[in-house]
Amino acid sequence: MDQAPYRVVLVGNPNTGKSTLFGSLSGMSVRTGNYAGVTIEKKVGRVQHLHFAVDIVDLPGTYSLSPRSPDELVAVEVLTGTAAGEAPPDLIVCVVNATLLRRNLFLVSQILELGRPVLVTLNMIDAARSRNLIIDTNRLSENLGVPVVAISASRGEGVDILRAEIENTLLRPLKPEVVGPLPPMFYEIVEQAAKQLGNSESDAGHKIGKSEPTSHYLLERAILDVGGESERLFVTANGKAAPIIADARSKIIASLGDLSDVECEARYSWASKKLEGVLSVSGRSSHRVTDWMDGLLTHRLFGILCFAMTMFVVFQCIYAWSSLPMEMIELAQRWVSELVATMLPPGVLRSLLVDGVIGGVGGVFIFVPQIAMLFLFLAILEDCGYMARAAFLVDRVMSLFGLSGKSFLPLMSSFACAVPGVMATRVIENRRDRLATIFVAPFMSCSARLPVYLLLITAFVPATKFAGGWVSLSGLVLMAMYSVGVLVAIPTAWLLKRTILRGEASPLLLELPEYKWPAPRIVLLRVYEASKAFVVRAGTLIFTASILIWAAGYLPGDHSRQHELQTLIESSQDDSAVQMDSWTAELRFESATLLERSLLGKMGHAIEPLVKPLGWDWRIGIGAIASFPAREVIIATLGTVYSLGGEVDEQDEGLIDALQKSTWPDGSPVYNVPVALSIMVFFALCAQCASTLIVMKRETNSWKWPMMSFAYMTTLAYIGALLTYQIGMRF
Repeated sequence: MDQAPYRVVLVGNPNTGKSTLFGSLSGMSVRTGNYAGVTIEKKVGRVQHLHFAVDIVDLPGTYSLSPRSPDELVAVEVLTGTAAGEAPPDLIVCVVNATLLRRNLFLVSQILELGRPVLVTLNMIDAARSRNLIIDTNRLSENLGVPVVAISASRGEGVDILRAEIENTLLRPLKPEVVGPLPPMFYEIVEQAAKQLGNSESDAGHKIGKSEPTSHYLLERAILDVGGESERLFVTANGKAAPIIADARSKIIASLGDLSDVECEARYSWASKKLEGVLSVSGRSSHRVTDWMDGLLTHRLFGILCFAMTMFVVFQCIYAWSSLPMEMIELAQRWVSELVATMLPPGVLRSLLVDGVIGGVGGVFIFVPQIAMLFLFLAILEDCGYMARAAFLVDRVMSLFGLSGKSFLPLMSSFACAVPGVMATRVIENRRDRLATIFVAPFMSCSARLPVYLLLITAFVPATKFAGGWVSLSGLVLMAMYSVGVLVAIPTAWLLKRTILRGEASPLLLELPEYKWPAPRIVLLRVYEASKAFVVRAGTLIFTASILIWAAGYLPGDHSRQHELQTLIESSQDDSAVQMDSWTAELRFESATLLERSLLGKMGHAIEPLVKPLGWDWRIGIGAIASFPAREVIIATLGTVYSLGGEVDEQDEGLIDALQKSTWPDGSPVYNVPVALSIMVFFALCAQCASTLIVMKRETNSWKWPMMSFAYMTTLAYIGALLTYQIGMRF
């Protein structure tokens, strides 16, 4: 029987190059997922070039093991070996920034208290050398009591030595001596609390942990972190824990002072002692280039200009570079559809394959170019060190709305498509900030809304111009549609952070990393992981939604005449143009009739009383429902409803003319300017995109959040459309 792979957990502060090291160790053999019940992402890779199997788990960057949310608690549970369904780690590899040793040793001190085998990796040793810092790794290893390896993950320097040290440590594990850095009185009070709690550890099962260092560490955190997840865990496991923890906390404060001050002073004092004889400077330590660049890129004026130019280039490149592969995907989809159409006669199977299966697959892969481009730039900006500076620049403005500086890029990218925008929220460590950003990202008017805007503006907004022809009413309306989502998103984010996402304001903690050239292999690995995760996990649900919408638009109904007409048109060679036009017109009428009688059509008629106050008829209702997989589908749906075929686009003169001539049963026109504005406002505010909701579920690991998003955005959209139409009709 094969031995189970060893399990190595990679942990470290943000911006220590941990992800770069993970990519160097694991290559492309990476599995991604979420831990059960939380949003924290789990990345597992197989370490290459070892004599036995080793799985390495990459945890999100953290400054300390003080869990303040369920997500952060999972990271602690993984390290302590108490996470449900997770094997305990055989080795913890702690990655530290070689240029910021004292600060990074704060986390190392907490990890050593867990009592598990630890290996400390000094990354960015090349940056330390450029600052003329000399680090005695042997002395540091002796002081810490664990192996220490110096590497430069971005350059590949020392990575082979690290692999060998991982192998040696796994074969001959050495648990560090658990000597806590806090004052002895603190541990005496913790021990008293543990005795008072009695057998609470065994009562709580794996949630509190069975090994002494683990259970004692979590109890220490429960006492130190007021209102934290460790305290909640102990109180849930044992009802008498709350007063015992509160009493222990009071004794510590009375004897030693403020809890945060006690821990910080003790751990940094410990770090200073461990660095005695370790650090020295050769010549004059200087990093003037870094200081000069920071002075420019974080300047109140020039920094903002550089940031604006960077964002402009990024989004122009995403738009320009992704358009060609997206067009190629559309051409490939059309080619495959035509190929299947030539191989199968008209019928339910062909319709299922062409409109359902192939359309669904195309609906998944059409997003991949934008996702790949976005994550390419995210990886480059993060790996070169600019992302932290950009977040620092915009944090002050974003914090006014309850968001983080790191929310800016996901929100901006949502103007192209909310799917990669939601996925880009992974760069936000704080759970509440991440959820708030995910909630408001769909308000940004993505490119899929543009065809809807252009169709209705062209058909119903007068071509009035102002300022000598430089400003047009059509352009102002288009700008207003893009603005309305932003104007609604701002108070929504503010309200969310003060209601369901209420909590302590989390300051933006940033460590400005060294500037460096991005590692191409690591950048491409991140792009590959993001694209693969979308296709494998979100893509299956998007495909399913496309099939369901196809079925609703096809069933029930007798399609025999429709298929007969399709056969006549496709097999016709000698028939006159007049005959072909007649068959085509009849086919379009038959398709429109079948759509009206389908489940989708019946739903449109059923909701007509609900949408009539918006100025809509059942045909617009069908379009709104059919566009759930993708907003722009409303164009093809309206083309079918008005007997023009599903091949029309937003510039089709026949569709524009049909909308302008559409009437209610009493002969009054369906469409006018208020109706057109009502539809546009609805599409600007509604979560009318199954792909976005599915990706939200994938990123939050729960259907609760996308369902809440759909409910409140649909309500806002309905109210906005109602007010737009009713007020518009008064004028």
